[in-house]
Amino acid sequence: MVPEQQFEFIQSLQNCMVACNNCYNACLQEDDVKMMAQCIRLDRECADMCAFLAQAVSRKSPFVSELATVCAFICDACGNECKKHDHEHCQICADACFKCAEACRSMM
Repeated sequence: MVPEQQFEFIQSLQNCMVACNNCYNACLQEDDVKMMAQCIRLDRECADMCAFLAQAVSRKSPFVSELATVCAFICDACGNECKKHDHEHCQICADACFKCAEACRSMM
C-alpha cells in the first residue's frame, strides 16, 4: 500500500471511530437509553475495531486484509443499526460506517 493510500484508509477508519464515539455518547443521553442499547453496543465495537485496524495498518501488520474483512462486517452492522434511528448523530454515524466499510473492502 502506497503512503497516500495508507493515509486515506487510516483517515477513513479514524472518521468512523470518531463518529461512533460521538454516537455512543449521544445515545447515552437519549430519553430511552434501553431502546438504544444495540446501537450503543455496536458503536463501541465499531470504534474499537476501527482504532485497532488503524494501528495495524500503521505498523504494516501482515493481517491487514483479514482485519479489514472483519472491520467491514462490523461497520456494516453498526451502520445498519444506526440507520434505524432518526437521531442526527445516528445518521452521521451510519454514513461514516458505510464509507469505512467500503474503504475496508478495497483493502481486502
